[in-house]
Order: sequence, then structure tokens, then C-alpha cells
Amino acid sequence: MDVWGNMSSLAVLNLADNQLEGDITNSFSELCSLRSLRLSNNNLSGEFPKFVQILSKCSQKQLEGLYLSNNRVSGKIPESIGQISSLTELSLYGNQLTGRIPASIGQMQLLTRLSLYGNQLSGRIPESIGQMSNLVYINLGKNSLEGVIFETHFSKLSKLKYLDLSSNSLVLNFHSDWVPPFQLSVIILRSCKMGPYFPQWLQTQKNYSSLDISNTTISDIIPSWFWGLSRTAVLINLSHNQIRGTFPSSTMEFAYYPKLNFSWNQLEGPIPSFLSKSSSLDLSYNKLSGFISFLCGIKASNLTLLDLTSNHVSGELPDCWTHLENLVFLGLCGNGFFGKIPTTLGNLYSLETLKFKNNRFVGELPSSLMNCKHLKVIDAAENQLSGLIPGWLGFELPKLVILILRSNHFYGRIPLQLCNLTHVHILDLSINISGTMPKCLSNLTALVDKRHSILTITHHYASDFGNGILSESYDDAATLIWKGIMSEYKSTLGLVKSFHLSSNQLTGEIPKEIIHLGGLVSLNLSRNHLIGQINPDIGKLELLQSLDLSRNQIDGRIPTSLFQIYGLGDLDLSNNNLSGNIPMGSQLQNFDPSAFAENPLLCGLPLQRMCDQEKEKGSVQQTGLGNQDHEGGLVTRGFYISMGLAILHSWKDFD
Repeated sequence: MDVWGNMSSLAVLNLADNQLEGDITNSFSELCSLRSLRLSNNNLSGEFPKFVQILSKCSQKQLEGLYLSNNRVSGKIPESIGQISSLTELSLYGNQLTGRIPASIGQMQLLTRLSLYGNQLSGRIPESIGQMSNLVYINLGKNSLEGVIFETHFSKLSKLKYLDLSSNSLVLNFHSDWVPPFQLSVIILRSCKMGPYFPQWLQTQKNYSSLDISNTTISDIIPSWFWGLSRTAVLINLSHNQIRGTFPSSTMEFAYYPKLNFSWNQLEGPIPSFLSKSSSLDLSYNKLSGFISFLCGIKASNLTLLDLTSNHVSGELPDCWTHLENLVFLGLCGNGFFGKIPTTLGNLYSLETLKFKNNRFVGELPSSLMNCKHLKVIDAAENQLSGLIPGWLGFELPKLVILILRSNHFYGRIPLQLCNLTHVHILDLSINISGTMPKCLSNLTALVDKRHSILTITHHYASDFGNGILSESYDDAATLIWKGIMSEYKSTLGLVKSFHLSSNQLTGEIPKEIIHLGGLVSLNLSRNHLIGQINPDIGKLELLQSLDLSRNQIDGRIPTSLFQIYGLGDLDLSNNNLSGNIPMGSQLQNFDPSAFAENPLLCGLPLQRMCDQEKEKGSVQQTGLGNQDHEGGLVTRGFYISMGLAILHSWKDFD
């Protein structure tokens, strides 16, 4: 039944940005005077071909704007779409449309805006799109489109200003001397195949503000003409290519403060000072060298992100950070920096992420860092820092989510103040310290909580481009030792709650409070001098994927409560003084014998050392009791499978 009754003369209907549900094909059949229909950002469903059929019956000569973006509309785009010849704007992005883009779309000669981004469209883009001479905006990104894009796809698009073909499987095949009929303002061609040469047709585009040609198989040098055309840009992304050569040493200046991303290339040489006049500068994973002094010549800076990770930049950090008060992210990992950390880093009051892993910094962490109240991530691993681990980390930086001080020259005990880090997800103090483990671990509430996990650790901030302020964000990443291998986590970083104190000089027993950290995914206390027994309630750490207690002096039996940790994929109890039988009838028999090796008094499968009959009988009785509550429980192994268990745990609250 049509709900619009006597409103057949309605010309404009705007129901966007609501919470509407239902099938779009059940309405609108009587609204034959509609010129504009806005239904975007709802929860509407229905078959698009049927909806087009309804519109074609009475609105095909009047309808100028159709906006259905961000709904759940499905089906193919029918050939009959071309019959709605009056359309000037068609916005269908963020739906579930499938199939090909019909060639009949070229009949919509009045169309100025075509947005099909974020669907499941496949096949080739019809060349008839090149006949739509009024098109100003084309967004076909994030589909499954394939095939070759020729010059004929743009033959009559002289008015085109916005082009997004990103995240498809498209090949751009243009002659080197092609002169496009358009002057683009926005060029988004990420993940299209354009290389190996730098696209010469870009030389004709004089007015672009945004350029993204990342991951496009370019292995050329950046031509000199490129920099002159980029002066007025606010976004330049050439990352994830094989671009080589050096930056120019010219004194060019950007008109605004652009977001620049040249990461994951083969660029060499020094970093020119003109790049520092940007709002975001990502030069990570290149071969850049020289010093970082290019930052010191700036009197005022809009820079919010600076990432120099994995280059060959060296020398001491200059003590000139005071003017970088807008900096939110500073990444210096994997370079050749040495000397002490300058105290003026404490003037970075907006800083949320500080990473300088794998350098040769010495001395203590400067106490001025306690001024950086917004810090959420500190990764200082693999340096030569010394002194006591400062207690102010726990009191003055309450927002810390990741604290990694692994492999330095710190000494002394773990400061009790670290137990105030109620938001910490990852705490890694390996290869540093001595003393006993603190008993206040249950105060680490983010590690206690096993219900609320997030996939990513995302930072949101405002960035001033010089011609406007935009909201920006980035997802943090962290490098952790998992199953003895150094691995980087980003898309699942929020799930990897870990507590690592391996390779220290820790003594005493493992505090019983450890079992309160029910959100832990990884616990590594290996290579210490810990004594006592494994807590019989260790099974309460039911989200553990990795447990390493190896190379200590732990004695007693292996608790049967380990059965409760269904997702345990990595276990190492070797080189201890454990005794008795390995509990039978659980996933423990699936582990490699090396997980239990060098425990002289331990017996039973998977070890070759068998227990005597009396012990084996006792083992069966114990196992029977231990399995009563978990009979038929699913035993899974491997990180990503068990990650699902953690997610399901967090969903239980919403059932």
C-alpha cells in the first residue's frame, strides 16, 4: 500500500539522515511529480531494479535528483536506468548493488554527479560514460570493477572536476602524450595500475587540490614538473609504490599546509625543509638519510603527524621542538638516532603517540614528558635507555594505552605507580628489570575487562590545512613478540591485550592477582627466576592465546584449569621444575613436546616419558573432574580464530 495518499503533486521529498527501515519498492509509485528524492543515511532495503521500474512509470521526465546512499539497497543497476533521462544527480554509494554498470547509463546526458562508491559492482566500466558531457563528479571507488580504462572513457568529459576510481582492479592505459579534456580538482586513483612510469598526463592538471596515486605500481622518479603543480594541493599521497630518486633541494613553498604521504617507496637523500610546511608528513619506510634539523628552521608549525620510521636518518635529536605544539604523532623508529632525548619534547602538549624504537638513545626518559598529558602510546623499545623506570609514567600519563620499554638498560623494580595505568592494553617491560612482580595488577582495569574489546586503537584530531580545519584520524600499530616472532599488529591491535615481562631478573612467586587479568590475550613471564607453582585458577584467563612461563624455576603440577582456555594456541612451560603427569584429555596433548621439555619430573603425552600406572590412573580421574563443566567445548588454535572468541565475548553484553 502506498503511504503518500493524495500527495501526488509533491516535488521535493527529503527523509535523509533518519532511521527509516523497510522496502523502498513499497512506496513512491504515486509520486509522479517528484523532482528530488533524498533517502540517504537510513536503513532502507529493497531491489533497485524494481525501484527503477516504479520510477520509470511516472517520474522519468521530472526526477532530477535521486539520493539513496548509505542504505541496504541491493540488486543490479538495470538497463532501464537510462530512461530516467532527466536525472542530474545519482547518488547510490554505500549500498549492496551488484553486477555491471549498464552501458545505458550513457543516455543520461544531463547527469552531473554519479556516485556508486562502496558497492559490490563488477565487470568493466562502459565507455559510454565518456559521452556524458555534463559530468562534474564521478566516484566509482571501492567496488570490484576490472578491465582497462582508455582515453575514450573521458572523451567528452570536459566539465569533470572530481574523479575517484580507487580500490578496484583497473588498469589505466593512456598514451604518454594524452591531453585530457578536463581540469581535475580531486584525483583519487589509489590501487589502480598506472606504472611503471610516472603518469605524464598529470602534467596537464594545473588546479588539483587532492592527488592520491598510492599503490599504483609506479617505479619511476618524481619528475621536476610535479612540484610546481603541487603548490596549491592539500593532499598528496604517493605511498606504497617503488618511487626512487631524491627530493628536490629547491626552496619551493606550499600555499597551504598539505597532508603529504610518500611512505613505502625507495626515496633516498636528505629531507628538504619545504616538506615541513605541511599538516601531516609521512616519509616512513624509505631510504632517506641525513639529519632531522630541517624541523628547526620553522617559527610556527601546523604539523600534526611526522613519521620517519624505517629510514637511515641519523644524529642527535635537535632540541628545537617547542614550536611543534600541534604534533599528535611522532614516529622515529628504526633509524640511526643517538644521544639523549631532548627535554623540549615535553613541549609537545598535543602528543598522543611517541615512537622511537630501535635507535641508540641513551640516558633516562626525560621527566618533561609528563607534560604530555594526552599521550596514549609510548614505544621506546630496543634502545640504550637507562635508570629506573620512572613512576611518573603511571601518575602523570593516565591515558596510556600502550607502554613498550622492551630491551633497554633500565634497572630496579617495577614501580608500583604503573598499576595506575587503568587504560593500558599492552605493557612490555621485557629485558630490563629485577625485583618481584607487583601485587596491584588487578588495578590494570583494561586488562581485567574481558568484555569490551576494540579492533583498532584509533586517534582522532583536528588538522589545520591553512584553508580550513578538517577532522583526521590514524590507527596505531605496535610490534610485539608473538610465538617467538616479532610481528606488527594494527587492524587487530585493540584485541591484543598483552603483559610481557620476559628476560628480566624477576624473583619470587607469580602473584595470585595475575588471574584477575581476564582480558589478557598474551602473557609472557619467561626467562626470569620465578618460583612457586602455577596458580590453580589460571584457567580464569580464558581469553589467552599465548602463555609463556618457560625458563623459570616454577614447580608443582600443571593445573587442570588450563582446559578452560579453549583458544590457547601458543604454550611454553619448558625449562622449569614442573612434575607429575601432563593432564590428559585436553588440548595440551596437541602441543609440540618442546612446550614441556626440560622438566625432569614431568611425564605423559606429548612427552615420550610415560608416567607409572598409579600416576596415570590419577591423571584420568583428575581429567574427568576437570572436564565435567566443559564437555563438548570447542578447542580452537591459532591467533585469528581465537580472536573471534574475544570478539564474541564482548558481544555477549548486547544479546
